[in-house]
Amino acid sequence: MPEYTVRLVSWDAAKASLAAVRRAVFIDEQRVPEALEWDGLDPRCVHALAEDAQGRPIGTARLLPDGHIGRMAVLQPWRRKGVGGALLCAMLSEARRRGLRVVHLHAQVHAVPFYERYGFAREGEAFLEAGIPHVRMVRNL
Repeated sequence: MPEYTVRLVSWDAAKASLAAVRRAVFIDEQRVPEALEWDGLDPRCVHALAEDAQGRPIGTARLLPDGHIGRMAVLQPWRRKGVGGALLCAMLSEARRRGLRVVHLHAQVHAVPFYERYGFAREGEAFLEAGIPHVRMVRNL
């Protein structure tokens, strides 16, 4: 049995699980203000949810209708185990299925090499988002 699974979910169906991971990573760990984290866009997105073998949430990502991938978060004990890559691949597959030709994201600067491994390229200079240095990255599908 795999250590974890990734599935696509709606915000309505999995809000508690998605929010728990994002709260732990963004609000508690990275100190993102709660008002910035809950931007009201989640109901319009398709979400990827990673769960451990017992069905506990361990990672999230979301895809907005315009091709923006965001809210990539993996709980600390699960980092560097392929969970982030699996979440990103789920978002890329869904973007292709929806006929999108380009996807983009705002990567935390420390995560740029991760996204580059998946074909994303930096676009522009670094900027602050929620007080954290980010860079815009794009990928053609």
